[in-house]
Amino acid sequence: MFRPTSIRSLSLAIVAAISNVAPATAREPVGLRYDEIPEGAYAVVAEVRARPGKESELRQVTLPLVAKVRAEPNNLLYFLHEDREVPGHFIFYEIFANETDFEAHNAMPYVKEWFAKLPELADGGVKVMRMQILAPASD
Repeated sequence: MFRPTSIRSLSLAIVAAISNVAPATAREPVGLRYDEIPEGAYAVVAEVRARPGKESELRQVTLPLVAKVRAEPNNLLYFLHEDREVPGHFIFYEIFANETDFEAHNAMPYVKEWFAKLPELADGGVKVMRMQILAPASD
């Protein structure tokens, strides 16, 4: 059983250990910053759900897209998310320089190949929402 002085000593040790840990703050900016998103940038939110039992397969064919799309010259931002509570439910958040660049992205061979696999792997295809960025960079 702990005595009050032992608990106080333990508490002080924990505080000392925690105070040596760097605070949880945003890291140095890497990549595109909000104030660098050009006027007229084209944002897309897309959603795809795996067919039951196809969650792992859909994840495997989708993950390689991330590096390829981020390497496209006019892709400004590309995130792939998976629902923590519903495996196989994916959300994409994408920003391209403009709508033409988004359409060019969809014409890339690896994107077309991915879309061709969806009838077998996805339940209902991809739901795409073409979004307008309402708070562009301020001067």
